[in-house]
Amino acid sequence: MNSTGRLDGLNDAFSKNFITFVFGIIINCINGTFVYTYFKSEVLHQDPRYVLYIHLVINDMIMLTFSVVLHIFTYTIPLTFAPCCIILLILVTTTKNSPLNLAGMAVERYIAVCRPLHHAQICTVQRAYALIALIWVVSLIPALTDIMVVLATQPLSVLSRIVICYPSYLYNTPYHKAQSVAVQVLLFSFVVLTLIITYLKVLCAAQAASGSDQASARNAHNTILLHGVQLLICTLSFISPLINLILLATLPQDRTNILFVNFLFTNVLPRLLSPLIYGVRDKKFSSLIRLHFCCKYCNSIENKVNLVGLRRRSKQR
Repeated sequence: MNSTGRLDGLNDAFSKNFITFVFGIIINCINGTFVYTYFKSEVLHQDPRYVLYIHLVINDMIMLTFSVVLHIFTYTIPLTFAPCCIILLILVTTTKNSPLNLAGMAVERYIAVCRPLHHAQICTVQRAYALIALIWVVSLIPALTDIMVVLATQPLSVLSRIVICYPSYLYNTPYHKAQSVAVQVLLFSFVVLTLIITYLKVLCAAQAASGSDQASARNAHNTILLHGVQLLICTLSFISPLINLILLATLPQDRTNILFVNFLFTNVLPRLLSPLIYGVRDKKFSSLIRLHFCCKYCNSIENKVNLVGLRRRSKQR
C-alpha cells in the first residue's frame, strides 16, 4: 500500500489513483462474470469444488475493492483509527483466506482422485460451506487480536487520532510483530505441506491409473500445481514490505513510484489470477460463461431486430 502517497504531486497522485481505480474496475468486472455465471447455473451449486472456487473469487473481489479504496483514501481523506481498523480488518482477513481456500480446494481434488468412492460422502456442499465459515473464523482471529491489543495498550483517545493506515505503522508493538511472524509461518507451513502432500499423492495416483482415470488424475495434479503457483503469488502481499525495504534502500529517490508499482503487482494484479487459472481453464465453467453471455447477446440482437421491424410496420400503416 502506498502509504506515503501525499508526497506525490497532483498530477502523479491523480495518475496513480486513476490507474488503480481502472485496474480495480476491470478486474472486478472480469471476476463478476464468473460470480454471475455461478449464481445463474444451478448445476454449479451442487459441486463443492465450484463452491470453494467461487468463494475464492468473491474473496479476491472484496480484497481488491478495499485495497483500491484504501489506496485512494490515502491520497484524499485522512483516516482516523476506527475506520482504518475496519478496513485493515477486512484486508488482513481476506488476505489470509486465499491460501487457506487453496488448501481446501487441493484436498477436495485429492479426495476426488484418490478416494473416488468416498468423494460424494466426504465432499458435500454443506461441508464446503462449513469449511468456508471455518476459514473466515481462523483468518479473523489474528486480525481481531491486533485491534484488541492496540485498544488494551493505548488510551481511548487513539480512536479519534488520524493515523497512517498501514498494518506495520498501526500495529507496531513487539507483540504484533511476534504474532505476525508466528501466524504467517504457521499459515504457510500448513498450506504448503497440504499442497505438497496432496500433489504427490495425486501424482502417484495418476501414474498408477489407466484410461480415463489417468486423464482425470493428471488434470487434478495439474490443478493442484496451479494452486501452488497461485500460493506463491499470494505470498507477494506478505513479503511486499520486504520488497519495499530492499528497493527503497537501492533507489531512495524513487520512493513513491516503487511503493505504487509494488502495490499494483502484489495487491491488485494477482486478483486476476483466480478466473484466469481456474475459470477459463475449467471446461464446464467456460462453456457456461459462453452459454449465458452468448444467449444474452443473441437475445439482445433479436429484440432489437424485432423492435426495428415493429417500427417499420407502424410507419407503413
